[in-house]
Amino acid sequence: MRVLRGLVALWLAASWMTVLAQTQVLPDFTRLVEEQGSAVVNISTTQAVRRTSALPQIPGMEDDEIQEFFRRFIPRQQPGVPGPGPGPRSESRSLGSGFILSADGYIMTNAHVLEGADEINVRFTDKREFKAKVIGADKRTDVALIKIEASGLPAVRFGDPSKLKVGEWVVAIGAPFGFENTVTAGIVSAKGRSLPQENFVPFIQTDVAINPGNSGGPLFNMRGEVVGINSQIYSRTGGFMGLSFAIPIDVALDIQKQLRDKGRVARGRIGVVIQEVTRDLATSFGLERPRGALVNSVEKGSPADRAGIEASDIIIGFDGKPVENSSDLPRLVGSTRPGSQAAVEVWRKGAARKLSITVGELQEERIAARDTPRSQKPSETLANRLGIVVAELSAEKKKEMRIANGLEVTDVRPDARADVRRGDVLLTLVHKGQHVELKSVEQFNKLLAGLDKSAVFTLQVRRGDAVAFVTVSGLTDKG
Repeated sequence: MRVLRGLVALWLAASWMTVLAQTQVLPDFTRLVEEQGSAVVNISTTQAVRRTSALPQIPGMEDDEIQEFFRRFIPRQQPGVPGPGPGPRSESRSLGSGFILSADGYIMTNAHVLEGADEINVRFTDKREFKAKVIGADKRTDVALIKIEASGLPAVRFGDPSKLKVGEWVVAIGAPFGFENTVTAGIVSAKGRSLPQENFVPFIQTDVAINPGNSGGPLFNMRGEVVGINSQIYSRTGGFMGLSFAIPIDVALDIQKQLRDKGRVARGRIGVVIQEVTRDLATSFGLERPRGALVNSVEKGSPADRAGIEASDIIIGFDGKPVENSSDLPRLVGSTRPGSQAAVEVWRKGAARKLSITVGELQEERIAARDTPRSQKPSETLANRLGIVVAELSAEKKKEMRIANGLEVTDVRPDARADVRRGDVLLTLVHKGQHVELKSVEQFNKLLAGLDKSAVFTLQVRRGDAVAFVTVSGLTDKG
């Protein structure tokens, strides 16, 4: 009987030890939140709704995976959006999050939180509110820097995203649906994720609950250091489904430094069109395994052309770093300073070769500070009466697209009247039954200048391989 009691006692002791061990393994986030929560802010923006037309469905874009993949998560409340045609301006409100970089009022958030904003308000946990101005924003990485007039603010600490391990606990603080300083936790699900049309960011994937309003908020490691900015989610419903993506903080800090110093981001380019190397392609080209970026074409006169890179080369290394996937190359090139020399390793005709290249500069669209002077070359940056900037296509681009004429949209301002995007190509302008083929910037701007302020017309727009018609109602007084 005593033996049985002793065995029971040992079993109970072992059970309690197991429970205690499990309890100790579970993380405690309370100290992190107490120390870092005050450095997280709520960002609200307001804007006047000016656009009265929407881009119609483009053939091939009806798939819900394309329509709903990586929805930007800012809730918008529009109390009185006008219907088609001229009407009174209404106000659109957006919510997001941000965090304090320095005690003198610099705050980091997402670029899409600020998009189209006429007014930016920053609210602290102690209920203080400040008006903020935009220092700069980079749409390609979705990083923005704003500034408030304040001092002695609590600032976050920064960690090293490269030291993050898959399976490690991480914490997000933000304002989902406007509920300020909401804390959610999860683990790192993957690192270095490449997302469609997001070639410049090696995203951190987590299963931290992220919802509308978390945009721009910090992702902390367990040491209370910011390792990322919560930016995107994968969702078929618009809400959290277990897949969240954060911009690594080292990428974001490099972007904000350029925005603070110059108001813009200088990004490298070499002028190649690439594709992924499959197993079959690797076998065909004599590679031991699938890796690198296969060069489909080289832009004439580009840095790659001058360096001797050829179509059918496979770029397997850039600036001393391996190129494992095709998505690695834009990231490596983009982070290289324009004008600098870089070594390129290519696989050509069954052997590796090393070339030297002088990196060019990728022309960026950007949101400048409201009080930043315009460029000294207004002809290159001045928007037309649609609030967009267009450029004439090169002969190579026309040949590549198999079109005779067209104008490429190079910038879309916050007050744009046409629902177009950077990279769209405008083919024709249709007004009162007349179809005018667009051949030059001067011709297009003259056409716009001759239209009445309340004119309704249509633009034929090519986006990728699809073509759609975008109706525009009304123009600005500028011209």
